[in-house]
Amino acid sequence: MKYTNAEYVGSYPDYKMAPRSGAPEISFGGRSNVGKSSLINCLVKRRNLAQTSKTPGKTKLLNFFSLSDGKKKEQLFLVDLPGFGYARVSAETRRGWQGFVEAYIEGSEQLRGFILLIDSRRGLQEEEIQLVEYLIAHGKNTCPVLTKSDKLNRSQGSQIVRETTAILGPYGELVHMPILHSAVSGNGNDLIWRWIIERIDNET
Repeated sequence: MKYTNAEYVGSYPDYKMAPRSGAPEISFGGRSNVGKSSLINCLVKRRNLAQTSKTPGKTKLLNFFSLSDGKKKEQLFLVDLPGFGYARVSAETRRGWQGFVEAYIEGSEQLRGFILLIDSRRGLQEEEIQLVEYLIAHGKNTCPVLTKSDKLNRSQGSQIVRETTAILGPYGELVHMPILHSAVSGNGNDLIWRWIIERIDNET
């Protein structure tokens, strides 16, 4: 399946306010400043489709992007979720974000899979492991993507993949093998797209 059009649809505090066309959805989540917008832009080969920022915590809503082959709109939605972690916001605001993100993950019938971004220079943190456990508890297929791999040499890249696999492997079939990705080179794009297409085709 080839997508030729990518469009920003809108940002919503409640997933029920977003377009409900029945098209499948793939969501992107991770710590603040881990590179969600950069990954989305890289996957669709658009520099500024998703807005990037050096300020952690800028994404505060559910950001929907639609992909199509130019003939039919909304064949696939990519959903950029608010980051968690060291965003400079109040605890009350952070809890609010968590509430509407969980409502989306648990409530959207179109959600086919969750791409969990992990900074390859830091590796898995406790918050990310807890998120994996939460996703599995709700039956969500999860693809761990190790971002910013261009900052590592080959040996370091292999090592972080082994370490991440060792931690996540016991969680079972719902968790895909970690994928190294670079938004600079596009390395890892093909593997991520393969996983996305499998999720859409299987409708799991």
